[in-house]
Amino acid sequence: MGGGETLGTSLKPRHITMISIAGIIGAGLFVGSANAIEEAGPAVILSYLMAGTLVVLVMRMLGEMAVANPDTGSFSVYADRALGGWAGFSIGWLYWWFWVLVIPVEATAAAEILTSLIGGAQWFWALAVTLLLTVTNLISVGNYGEFEFWFALIKVVAIVAFIAIGVAAIFGLIPDSQVSGVESLWQPDGFMPNGFGAVVAAMLITMFSFMGTEIVTIAAAESPNPEAGISKAVNSVIWRISLFYVGSIFVIVALMPYDQLDDGSYQSTLQAIGIPGSKLIMDIVILTAVASCLNSALYTASRMLFSLGERRDAPQAVKSLTRNGVPWVAVLASMVVGFLAVIGNYLLPEKIFGYLLATSGAVALFVYLAIAASQFVLGRAMRAAGEKPAVRMWLFPYLTVAVVVVIVGVLVLMAFDPDQQQAIGLSVVSAAIIVTAGVVVHRRHAKSREGVPR
Repeated sequence: MGGGETLGTSLKPRHITMISIAGIIGAGLFVGSANAIEEAGPAVILSYLMAGTLVVLVMRMLGEMAVANPDTGSFSVYADRALGGWAGFSIGWLYWWFWVLVIPVEATAAAEILTSLIGGAQWFWALAVTLLLTVTNLISVGNYGEFEFWFALIKVVAIVAFIAIGVAAIFGLIPDSQVSGVESLWQPDGFMPNGFGAVVAAMLITMFSFMGTEIVTIAAAESPNPEAGISKAVNSVIWRISLFYVGSIFVIVALMPYDQLDDGSYQSTLQAIGIPGSKLIMDIVILTAVASCLNSALYTASRMLFSLGERRDAPQAVKSLTRNGVPWVAVLASMVVGFLAVIGNYLLPEKIFGYLLATSGAVALFVYLAIAASQFVLGRAMRAAGEKPAVRMWLFPYLTVAVVVVIVGVLVLMAFDPDQQQAIGLSVVSAAIIVTAGVVVHRRHAKSREGVPR
């Protein structure tokens, strides 16, 4: 399968645009939002605003570094340059582990939906979906981009249509609708029924829905003009979060009492408005979101593994490329580990698999922290050298430092939240193991370089 020397560059501008949008609209928006709404009530809007603001700032910092130095290793490479090889090693492997564990979660979710719609065995659908997306990822990066383009388009159309229908219902423009107006914003027991602490707890839930926003900086490295793609994606992240997350969640909590979302927030709202076939519609939309997430998990894990190989932080075999510039060993390795986890999801007791998932529960925050710390170092260096990239962090270095403080604060809050303690505890354990491995590996690298005659 060998032949290529560099990664492909067949991702088109429309692919990059839709990949940036697809990264925002994850399956967590459709599935996990009900839990956040139940926690905070209508004030969950504030939870999404706080989490969204943090993501906007993190993307701004990442965008500055990515525009200046596009690389498929993205923030792992920047951590390597700014903080040291151990940091790039650690955050790269943690990120790979996160996306590999996404594969069984999304494959199982897709299998459950397909089984309910078509019938058949869940294991068959999990295998079929995973193998299909693996094959498309192996052919060319353009295939990944094309699949993601259509997945994203379906999700965008679904969200925009949902908001439009919801706004029409709010103004009483839909005949026979059971809901109208915005009374649910303060009913049945106020806008913030469970206090501000619940808003913060809901923010911890919502924050992980945004994981995937950063994929565009990885994918853009395989396009002819990465700087333009990254700049456009970063500059538009504010309106995308405002529309897709805050806009759709506002419609839900305005129309529906927060304690009546039995079938999921979006499906319950559509049913109350009186839209026929609401369950089927949401099953198809969620299936699309799940397939998109699985597609991106395979792509992102393989590119991070390839980048680690380029830096001698992973076995050199993962650098093997097809003639189309696809890192086929990295794709297959990620798929195999991910599919072993799919099998584990069916065979292992639920608690054991839950512990496995919890080992990556706080990785999003570790990644954000690494991005902020790296940008603090590299941002100072760029400004000292007089560099002016197309994307620049606002109010540097003050906002960068503020983001670091907020992320550390969120990690501390997770440690005191009973619902998050397992995730933060096991994530810290997995991070400690990988950081230790990173320090050991890079000490060996340093010794091997010392032994090379000059």
